[in-house]
Amino acid sequence: MVIPRIALALLVGVAFCNAAAAPDSPRDQVLGTERAFARTMAERDLPAFTRYIADDAVFFTHAAPLRGKAEVVAHWSRFFDGTIAPFSWEADRVEVLQSGTLALSTGLVRDPGGKVIGRFNSVWRRQAPGVWRIVFDKGSPPDPGDAH
Repeated sequence: MVIPRIALALLVGVAFCNAAAAPDSPRDQVLGTERAFARTMAERDLPAFTRYIADDAVFFTHAAPLRGKAEVVAHWSRFFDGTIAPFSWEADRVEVLQSGTLALSTGLVRDPGGKVIGRFNSVWRRQAPGVWRIVFDKGSPPDPGDAH
């Protein structure tokens, strides 16, 4: 009777340790990555911003799409000039494919005073376990219910 109890205790302990060590869900990973990506703007850290962009990324602008990491970074570097970020963003929704390989994040974009000025829409691709890179980004006007 002592051995089965010890075995049961070990099994429960192993199960608890595995549950506690389980990695974040893909949704949580993308949300965390999106928050870290947004922090790069707030902290004025262009090199960190660059690390979140896939080599083959496409960022849409009013004129023409920016294709590839180098083009995206060259265009976005102007937003990192100065000590105050010209805008900030925060995800309010993240959806991940069941395969766990692609995700969409969307949320509000605010001016330095906190006024809602737009909505971002980003597609993320899992590069490796727990590593997400942005592959598409497109801003849009805020939705009617976003002005808060």
